[in-house]
Amino acid sequence: MAKLKVATTVDASVQEVWADLSDISSHVEWMNDAVALRFTSDQTSGVGTTFDCDTQVGPFRLTDKMEITEWVHGKAIGVRHVGLVAGEGVITLRRKRRDRTQVVWAERLTFPWWMGGPIGAFAAKPVLGWVWRGSMRNLSARFVKK
Repeated sequence: MAKLKVATTVDASVQEVWADLSDISSHVEWMNDAVALRFTSDQTSGVGTTFDCDTQVGPFRLTDKMEITEWVHGKAIGVRHVGLVAGEGVITLRRKRRDRTQVVWAERLTFPWWMGGPIGAFAAKPVLGWVWRGSMRNLSARFVKK
């Protein structure tokens, strides 16, 4: 199992960051590994929302099937991965001084045997960490005051 955690501090209030993060369809705009997202449920927010996210890291492409399992307004969005790569993840928000927000993204992922299982997870961890740290920079950049 690969356990990953990345974080950033955003120059925006929790309310501003939540307004952006709670629009699940916009995640492809800042997540480096997300190529396209299609909702598979009638709802597009809140617990029970399901969607397929086409992801790509280098030459590896797959469709990540996800379900929102936690939705705490202004605080957290949790997901369950139920596709080829399985696991759970959560993005949490915490208010910081001077109207800033800490965003923490934590995931626990299990890889199928044909992707190397535990060895594949071990090998993927530094790569995914690098990709997701870039995603956190992209998210922060969405709130740069002009």
